[in-house]
Amino acid sequence: MNEALTHWRQGDCVLGEQWFVFRMAPDAPLTEEAVTAAANGVESAEGAVSGFAVLSQTCDIVRNCGERPFIEVCPLVEVDESILDEIERGRRPNYAHIRGVSDLRLVADLDRVMTVEKTVVAQWNRVAGCRDDHDARRLSLTLARKRARFAFPDDFVSFVGPLKNRLSTKHGKGNDEGRALRALREIRIRATPSWDSGSIQLMFWFIRHESQATFGGRTWDILLEDWLRRVPASGRFAEVQGMVLTLDDLTAREYVESDPMDLDHLSSCRE
Repeated sequence: MNEALTHWRQGDCVLGEQWFVFRMAPDAPLTEEAVTAAANGVESAEGAVSGFAVLSQTCDIVRNCGERPFIEVCPLVEVDESILDEIERGRRPNYAHIRGVSDLRLVADLDRVMTVEKTVVAQWNRVAGCRDDHDARRLSLTLARKRARFAFPDDFVSFVGPLKNRLSTKHGKGNDEGRALRALREIRIRATPSWDSGSIQLMFWFIRHESQATFGGRTWDILLEDWLRRVPASGRFAEVQGMVLTLDDLTAREYVESDPMDLDHLSSCRE
């Protein structure tokens, strides 16, 4: 059994109909699967999925089954091309892009995690998820980010709403702004002196890929001006600045002292 798992790695997948199992409260079911389970008088529900991705670290997968008998997996779900692109760029932290199944428009649903014994995985037909070290590193960072996402203050969530809505609406468009947004690798925000301060200076860093120095009929400066116009200084946010740049232009300190802005969810303190 241990030998059968030696080639499995974090991010590897199994394709085809599988069943995701989870506990639920029979007196308060939330999902369609849970309603069915409650009607049958059981406390565990299950739903069909298109496959599973392995989330456990590679070192734990290949450990002796007697020492580490379990493996964490999550369902694979199908998404459309525009959502797949956002997930690949790290803008939807509830999902993970896995290159080995991306041609099928399948992604890992990180909101649902299930534990299986290693003997189950050993019987699956392995589909390599990560093609190289770069893929493996990106997946590892995605999984870490899912658990370590920063909780923005409630007033900032409201403050940045118009900008977030603009970026979400225009991201999939075929115009210059849409193509420019797809050319960004991430958006980061730094609050000075801190998010708890009564008066805050905000810096928005729109980090582009190195190959995208200019774009279409509109320059980055024009796009930046329009984006910042949607977050005028108000309340605690006394000053708002922004810059379009590459990772090489950002210092290590600036990167670690800033937080990523996700298009699908800005986590507030109450959530």
